[in-house]
Amino acid sequence: MKYFEFYNPVKICAGKNAINHLAYELECLNVKKPLILSDETLKKLGLVKKVLSISKLENYIPYTNIPIDSGVEVVNTILQLVEKEQCDGIVAIGGGSVIDTAKGVKMAYGRTNNLKDIMGLEVINRLKDFPFIVLPTTAGTGSEVTNVAVIKDEKTDVKMEFITPYLMPNVAIIDPLLTLSLPPKVTASTGFDALCHAIEGYTCMQKNPLSDAYAILSIKLILENIEIVCKEPNNIDARLNMAVASTLAGLCFGNSMVGAVHAIGHSLGGVCHIAHGDAMAILLPHVMKFNKEKMASSYASLAPLFGQTFNANMSDQVKSDFVISKIEALREQLNVLTSLPISLTQTGKYDKLKARDVTIGATNDGAMLLNPVAMNVNDVLRILIEAE
Repeated sequence: MKYFEFYNPVKICAGKNAINHLAYELECLNVKKPLILSDETLKKLGLVKKVLSISKLENYIPYTNIPIDSGVEVVNTILQLVEKEQCDGIVAIGGGSVIDTAKGVKMAYGRTNNLKDIMGLEVINRLKDFPFIVLPTTAGTGSEVTNVAVIKDEKTDVKMEFITPYLMPNVAIIDPLLTLSLPPKVTASTGFDALCHAIEGYTCMQKNPLSDAYAILSIKLILENIEIVCKEPNNIDARLNMAVASTLAGLCFGNSMVGAVHAIGHSLGGVCHIAHGDAMAILLPHVMKFNKEKMASSYASLAPLFGQTFNANMSDQVKSDFVISKIEALREQLNVLTSLPISLTQTGKYDKLKARDVTIGATNDGAMLLNPVAMNVNDVLRILIEAE
């Protein structure tokens, strides 16, 4: 077994009514005046008010003007608010954009007033401590337990990746009650994002035995529950299983990282504004086919999770073909149930004229470095054409 590292210091509070632990966790972290970050949609749905009411928080500063894609400008605006109000911690209530925005604030706090000042730094030394609690409202990003943030530079349309242990939350509160308001399409899209995290984390160049263990359980839970939550949105048990699966996938790829699906997906998000989970659902089988020759044994080992046991003489190529076909079938079923897009055209946002820009962004994305098979701009272009 070769050398590997695995790191995750996040305390996880998971289960129905886990929200009730927020006040206690803030007290343990000695946070007296938290900044409450969320978005306008969750505010209108009453989720933010619900969390604050249950927690009986009184001394806090709310900020909900966070866009769909986390951006440099909003992070810088919030940094000014933190300084003005003298907040001493963050509570992020939301999905990937809200959590990544909070990570950007935590990363820059006490260090700079402009997030772009630390763009590209591989090592960001800890300066001031800034306690950070996350309450995810989607079951997909895994951001609550990762050291990664994707934040858009609005001026260049580039989604920048920041990777440092200093991004890690202190506590993640996983409560299925927070995901009940997710529409079926978003449930399917974010669920596929988690599936992609687990599969890419299981097959990328930096995988290790611990990340594999989290990936396998995550895939199992997603396959058992994703259709149920799309058909029965109020099924608390299935919601919790999906939320835990997302966290498990986050624990996996937060250490192993991902690959070409995410590299291309990040670029599609930056250039064409395609929702991240939708991009994952569209791209996953196409990239798996591209990687299949080298990764056949890894894909084949997942076959039992998809309900199939093969005899010992069956080739890994046949088994991996089966796994990819089952993923395609799952996409199609979710497309029927929720209108989850399974082609770039179905998103209504893809512009063929920008395909070359997408390929350049994808091949320059850090996630591409860990894809098990090298991929150039022409390879990305072929995948985009196949995914149209």
